[in-house]
Amino acid sequence: MQRSCKRYFRRNFLLQWQLYALCLPALVFLAIFNYAPMYGVQIAFRDYTFAKGITGSDWVGLEYFVQFIESPNFVQLMRNTLLLSFYNLLFGFPVPIVLAIMINEIHQVRLKKTVQMITYMPHFISLVAIVGLIDLMLDRESGIINLLLQMVGGEPKNFLGMSSAYRTIYVVSDIWQEAGWGTIIYLSALSAVDAESLEAARIDGASTLQKIRYIDLPTIAPTIVILLILRAGSMLSVGFEKVYLLQNDLNRDVSEIISTYTYRLGILNGQFSYTTAIGLFNNIINAVILVVVNQISRTVGETSLW
Repeated sequence: MQRSCKRYFRRNFLLQWQLYALCLPALVFLAIFNYAPMYGVQIAFRDYTFAKGITGSDWVGLEYFVQFIESPNFVQLMRNTLLLSFYNLLFGFPVPIVLAIMINEIHQVRLKKTVQMITYMPHFISLVAIVGLIDLMLDRESGIINLLLQMVGGEPKNFLGMSSAYRTIYVVSDIWQEAGWGTIIYLSALSAVDAESLEAARIDGASTLQKIRYIDLPTIAPTIVILLILRAGSMLSVGFEKVYLLQNDLNRDVSEIISTYTYRLGILNGQFSYTTAIGLFNNIINAVILVVVNQISRTVGETSLW
């Protein structure tokens, strides 16, 4: 049996070695940047110092995990991270679905491509440039938002310094930047809609909304569920760059999340063991959420990752 398996693999490899060669760069990338760094995870369980190195540093077990959970910042960090991620999921996740359905209903090819290009473009803009645009638009003296506010009799406000406005600014700007790019997957799924079903619906006099409800949405429902599971599995992995760039002393009470906290302590203050423990804790919680949501999806419906 073992010889037959080896013979089959050897023959398969010789016949399709080009495909294996194409996979090789991706495998090398994963090995170098995803699996090799896992060796350093043990820093979370050691009192790491440069002088002693990773394996030479003293073993402290779960000391830094307990320190993080018992720290006065724990509740605030978890709350800020979860709320920012939840609002982004609640308001941002449905937008690409709606946008994809709207684009799919455009029958003029040139107009459809134009709309797609316009909605995709913000994705390719640098986050630094995006934050610069936000600063310009929300500037208290010359920002277009405050100028419009003054035109209707309002008073100019420092929006980036308002804790109550921070999450709204983050979520709205993220939707604007990523919604168009997110429609690609849903448009691909919509291309699998059965043409005969569409023709039958048209003959039966179904309206556009009825076609969307009974044909389009059921077709892309498995794709929506899979992406929702993956999105839920990264609830605590809110993007660091944009949060940090929009952060200042006035909004820090709502903008300080796990990733910015670990950056300040780990990179700026050199607390490597403590911040590695926080990062590992973050990944474990994400993995638990992923498994739970996947199990719920498999129990309720028929779609799941495994």
